[in-house]
Amino acid sequence: MKPRFFKSALLFIAACAHIHWATAQINPFNTPQRAAGSVVTTDQVRAELLAFAPDGVGPSKSVWVGLQIAHQPDWHTYWKNSGDSGLPTVLDVKVPAGIDPGEIAWPTPKKIPIGTLANYGYEGTVLLPVPLTVAPGFNGSQLDIKVKAAWLVCKKECIPQEGDFALSIPVKSSTAMNAAAFQVAFEATPKPLKTGASQVEASSTAIKVSLSDLPAALTGKTLAFFPETGNVIEPAAKFIQGWTKTGQGNVWTALIPLSGQRTESPAVMPVVVALDNLAFRIEAPVKGEWPKLAAAVQVPPALEAALKANASSGAAPIQPATTSLTFWAALFGAFLGGMILNLMPCVFPVLAIKVVSFVNVKDQRTRVMTGLAYTAGVTLSFLALGALLLGLRAAGEQLGWGFQLQSPVVVSALAVLFTLLGLNLAGLFEFGNFLPSGIASLQAKNPTIDSFLSGVLATAIASPCTAPFMGASLGYAVGLPAAQALAVFAAIGLGMALPYLAASAVPAIARALPRPGAWMVTFKQLMAFPMFATVVWLVWVLGQQTGIDGAGALLGILVLLALVIWAFTLKGVTRAAIATTSIAACALFLWSTGQNITKIQDSNVAAASLTSGWQAWEPGRVDQITAKGQSVFVDFTAAWCVTCQYNKKTTLSNALVLADVAAKNVVLLRADWTRRDPAVTAALTQLGRSGVPVYVIYKPGRAPVVLSEILSVDGVRAELAKL
Repeated sequence: MKPRFFKSALLFIAACAHIHWATAQINPFNTPQRAAGSVVTTDQVRAELLAFAPDGVGPSKSVWVGLQIAHQPDWHTYWKNSGDSGLPTVLDVKVPAGIDPGEIAWPTPKKIPIGTLANYGYEGTVLLPVPLTVAPGFNGSQLDIKVKAAWLVCKKECIPQEGDFALSIPVKSSTAMNAAAFQVAFEATPKPLKTGASQVEASSTAIKVSLSDLPAALTGKTLAFFPETGNVIEPAAKFIQGWTKTGQGNVWTALIPLSGQRTESPAVMPVVVALDNLAFRIEAPVKGEWPKLAAAVQVPPALEAALKANASSGAAPIQPATTSLTFWAALFGAFLGGMILNLMPCVFPVLAIKVVSFVNVKDQRTRVMTGLAYTAGVTLSFLALGALLLGLRAAGEQLGWGFQLQSPVVVSALAVLFTLLGLNLAGLFEFGNFLPSGIASLQAKNPTIDSFLSGVLATAIASPCTAPFMGASLGYAVGLPAAQALAVFAAIGLGMALPYLAASAVPAIARALPRPGAWMVTFKQLMAFPMFATVVWLVWVLGQQTGIDGAGALLGILVLLALVIWAFTLKGVTRAAIATTSIAACALFLWSTGQNITKIQDSNVAAASLTSGWQAWEPGRVDQITAKGQSVFVDFTAAWCVTCQYNKKTTLSNALVLADVAAKNVVLLRADWTRRDPAVTAALTQLGRSGVPVYVIYKPGRAPVVLSEILSVDGVRAELAKL
């Protein structure tokens, strides 16, 4: 095989990388552009920054700003304690020196049932006011205010959003046009009451709340109860409440179940009780001893996605799920995983052909230099991919390993690349015939260049795969400082390059190969078929993303591309006529059907899964099922993941495994990551993973069990038997 074909292959890889860099900038969160103004509108909310200064701006004067959020029907945002899931709205107020912004004066929320869970939040229109205290020394003609806001808006799905707002308040004149909106917010804000004899008694399973000195209008009524401290009670649980008469007058009492996953033990509990438009806030001291805290549980995927998205808004960064890995264990796992990548069907031909090329190399020094060049190409390519992934994640993109295969354009470009490589290996054409003579001669004189580009090519075709040992290492790496994370990616590259480097450094391997002859041509042609098999896989992946029309369009382009290549192998007038016609046909076909390749269609994965016992995963679904006492098996998968498809065919569809699943009443959920999905990415991050496949068993009251990337029937049955 002519080594110079790798040079042209690199051009396609570079084009793929450039295209993906552009497509990776698509905002996955429906977050508005951050040009500051007073209004931000998304498909779910309209957010506007309002001001209220009825007497102008000065010391002892009432000065307020507030974010008014108008929700579309069935969408909601969250109170300061969001309940079972969610995230409070965050307002970062920037004002000039001499102005002190206070905390949000939270209006009374409502309880929002979500299946068997409940959240505390707002629907319709709500205003979140923030008081501004003006120092005596403040002077100026206007008060410039900037607010960076971040909120989580949810329906069945949850979408983190953010916006930058700015407005100016005249200092000397009244700003009262929003008086009605602020008055509604002030009336909805709980009125503070003295603690008096109010208290909370903690026991092993519940808290007993006793609130005294409540207004007479509440006596004998059923009240809504909202604790400001989260992770203490079960928000969705029904509780026993009533009124008793004591020496301090009428006392409202309630017996409220503790959360099975309680994480807080406050000494004082600020609570809100409400009846219709009346709401009151009391800071009740806690009597008695809190029971032992529960072990930390998984953060809901939607909340994890929101925290990641809100990191740029000043919220405390979330840390990855705890893991038993150390940095050195992660390096070792990455190294082993890199070695296993060489067995992938699209990588093995490249490695095999490079090793066979030693037959024609008699100089040991040349062999070692090519081995080092190949290692450099692989390692630097993995470092570049790792840096790109880390950079995009730092910019707020919810991405993981194999992210480039989530773009239909990249999948199509790789299918074109592998088709060209397959046609070259089959003997239809030689890349050297299409390259300028200067480049061809440069490659012939510098075999190390070809070896370096071979390493780049091998990395490009291996990068979507996650081999055993790699999953935990990659998940651990994305939470490390950049230098340590890149070291893990470099370890993958070194592991993948090691077999070729060892073969180049050991003369006995070259001596063990047969002498040059016709067998080399046969071997080269044989290696074309794994390339064509990879093209079939890529077309199937594209079909999962864009439907049958997209897959058909790509197949048509590949056929016409083969026709164009074949035409250029002809001679004379025939070559000119057929080549011109085929190029025109290819261009016309691309113009008329090319849009089908990039037009992502609605996923049919959930409907297809129902027929085989699988259900579609969605944020919060695991929590809902385990709350009912059932166990859950989640398959995090993608159409472009070869290992995922292998496991599906050999293990997840096995009759014995499915029988055990039915016997244990386990719910099967499939989280499809074929297309970019921030919620799935967040769930993987929480599990300490950054790519697929990932297989997890959730059992009520226990930590999730993450299985190996390569499944076996016996291994899965053994884990199911423990349920």
